[in-house]
Amino acid sequence: MFSKRLMTCLRPCASLTSRRLLCAEAKGTAPDMAEGNPLLHVSNVRKRLREIVGASTNWSDHRQAMSERVSLSSTLARSQSELPARSMKDSLVEVHLPLGSQPQLREKYLTFHNTVRFGRILEDLDSLAVLISYAHTYNPALKRSPLSIVTALVDKIDMRQQAIYPGCDIKFTGHVTWVGKTSIEAKMHMTQYRNGAYSPVLDATFVMVARDPENKRAAFVNPLSPEGPEEEELFRQGEVNKSRRVELSTASLLKVAPTAEERNIVHGLFLNTLDAKTVSFRGRLLPPDSVWMEDAKLKGLEICHPQERNIFNRIFGGFLMRKAYELGWANACAFGGGRPGLVAVDDILFQKPVEIGSLLLLSSQVCYTEGKHIQVRVHSEVFDPLTRQHNTTNVFHFTFASDRHVPNVVPRTYGESMLYLDGKRHFNHTVEY
Repeated sequence: MFSKRLMTCLRPCASLTSRRLLCAEAKGTAPDMAEGNPLLHVSNVRKRLREIVGASTNWSDHRQAMSERVSLSSTLARSQSELPARSMKDSLVEVHLPLGSQPQLREKYLTFHNTVRFGRILEDLDSLAVLISYAHTYNPALKRSPLSIVTALVDKIDMRQQAIYPGCDIKFTGHVTWVGKTSIEAKMHMTQYRNGAYSPVLDATFVMVARDPENKRAAFVNPLSPEGPEEEELFRQGEVNKSRRVELSTASLLKVAPTAEERNIVHGLFLNTLDAKTVSFRGRLLPPDSVWMEDAKLKGLEICHPQERNIFNRIFGGFLMRKAYELGWANACAFGGGRPGLVAVDDILFQKPVEIGSLLLLSSQVCYTEGKHIQVRVHSEVFDPLTRQHNTTNVFHFTFASDRHVPNVVPRTYGESMLYLDGKRHFNHTVEY
């Protein structure tokens, strides 16, 4: 069912979309992105990160450089109190993506419909969050940082506008807003230059964790000292975010039973699918304007090559997010019959690193719908062909909005009902916040 609908929804309105975006591109070149500007270019972020940790661009040299990092363990702080406090300004980073000023850069970010590939934006955000964290923990006395800073969680990405124009310059800014003993919260903002001014596109919150040079145990990070009411409020919100994450983890449907209200929802869905002509629990009928959850899936496979490695010889988290997003978007596209727009990215959890050479299995599931909205969950796991074992590495949650009404997705089994409730929780969180 999905294959025909997917090919159909990928084609419509391409020429109209192109005309609209080309008109908007006329004033998309920002004066602060002129040639020779000293501010950081997006293509240099990963180069800067390699310099910070002493990684190499060559695959064989890279492995040797990483093995040499073991000696940096002696420079790690034994407690957080040994490290000087940092301000939010210390970690402030601005990065330019000059899509309007440098057309040769545009093709990497361009879709068939002449829009911007959001998966590429996710890659840039992930790299920026790491760079911000290293700016916060910078020690001028050390030539290389002993810390291995990796993404633990994408807490939230909220879209401020649906359209991202391929012919307009983009600016990323961000800084640390909260720290624990070994974790860092980084907030980032993306704006785009159009009609003579920058306008907001998205706000993102990432949670990073610091590890030792071998990436085996936690390492301390510098404390954060807020300055003024605005920074104190950002820090307070970081504490709220941490408490909310703990609360959500405690209430996970993988750990505890659904609430009474949620149980009523599941039972209502079950009753709505019973065949009234038979007195049986086995006879199930699909209600009108509905799709069984088992028919709302897409799957994919990635072979993880060295080209997609991060600075620590694991697969780059931004690459994983891009692949998961593109599969989730295709799933929503096929399900709704139109080209959906992204509303929010919520609660992307990085459970385990993905090693180079892994077989990465991606499974996308439409788990909840409401009106024109489609909630998609993408589960990624590594498959070991020798042991035949599957290990979960990531779980991704995306909220899309279609340009038309979408059918209801209906669970058939208890497990699917839990996915439905989990999707409803994530959707409600997106709407509320």
